[in-house]
Amino acid sequence: MGKLLAVALVGIAAALVAERLMAFRNRLNASREIAPVTLPNCRLIKGIETGSEDIDILPNGLAFISSGLKYPGLKSLAPDKPGEIFLMDLNEDNPRAVELRISRGFDLASFNPHGISTYVDRDDTVYLFVVNHPHQKSTVELFKFVEDDNSLVHLKTIRHDLLTSVNDIVAMGPDSFYATNDHYFFDFILMFLEMFLGLTWSNVVYYSPKEVKEVAAGFYSANGINVSPDRKYIYVADVFDHNVHVMEKHANWNLTHVKTLQLDTLVDNLSIDPHTGDIWTGCHPNGMKLFYNDPENLPASEVPFGRRHWSLGYLCARKLLGSNPPGPAHPEHPLGGAGGDTRLRRQWLCAAGNLGGIRLRGKIAHRHSLPQSSLLRAIAHLADCKQDPLGGL
Repeated sequence: MGKLLAVALVGIAAALVAERLMAFRNRLNASREIAPVTLPNCRLIKGIETGSEDIDILPNGLAFISSGLKYPGLKSLAPDKPGEIFLMDLNEDNPRAVELRISRGFDLASFNPHGISTYVDRDDTVYLFVVNHPHQKSTVELFKFVEDDNSLVHLKTIRHDLLTSVNDIVAMGPDSFYATNDHYFFDFILMFLEMFLGLTWSNVVYYSPKEVKEVAAGFYSANGINVSPDRKYIYVADVFDHNVHVMEKHANWNLTHVKTLQLDTLVDNLSIDPHTGDIWTGCHPNGMKLFYNDPENLPASEVPFGRRHWSLGYLCARKLLGSNPPGPAHPEHPLGGAGGDTRLRRQWLCAAGNLGGIRLRGKIAHRHSLPQSSLLRAIAHLADCKQDPLGGL
């Protein structure tokens, strides 16, 4: 009787593990494949060969790039090199990445930048919020950008018990923001168990000097976050649930669920067209490949986009190391088109990633319509192509 009970318990345990394993593989889209697509006219932007994690672009065409992320479970090509923040002027014909000097007193040796967000104050002061992971912790670093000498002045480090495993951030003021915690734990073993067991303990936190609180919860892994142009809605990507949540923002900064946009892909960072409100998302079709990091079978990227926050449709897929939403080239058409200010050149951002550096493609378009980027990426810079830049996708 005792032996039968033991066998039964072992069988139940094995069935539970098998069920969790299948669910885990499904959340990673481990069996999904997409056809490779060649990107013509690409060249590597020197200086960011170890990749970029996030990109945020000001209305004047200056792009901030975080580089050098060391993230649990993902390979780093420069594990002993501190992270960096780069600047690119996308108004230039051949933009180059310039490392921004950070003011004295900031601990550069442990700098490990993740998601970033900018806020332009009424007096045109530019604040840069940077998610940082020094010594396997999570902080938010607040900088002031000094354009005259391409530098960042460190203003303060933000720590809080609710900011446990911060992934991305969207600035709401000069000292306030929403942030996503992509896991409840930050230790890799506990993080893996959290993912394997399918625990929905990830959340969104609102921070200000006067108040810090959880405003949304129940995510497998809250990742990218952004705000609508009218600042009425917050968009949250759940990378392991393959969806984007539309949340209404209230006067007290609380969020309430409005709609969930379901996709068959791992949704990373989000970009919002400032004119149309379109959502552009950088996605990973197969998350398992990110962890395996096989140079002979690289991870792919795809870019769903949607009209405002009511529906999403697939735009393209690319055989790259990461994913990144493209920037619409014309305010009235997400794929670009005739008309508009001819002084603004056509620009498009797409992927490449933490494992492979930043790639530049072509020339530029509507710099004020450019998006942010996503988890593992590089910046591709597209322009007056003689053929449809998305042709064949």
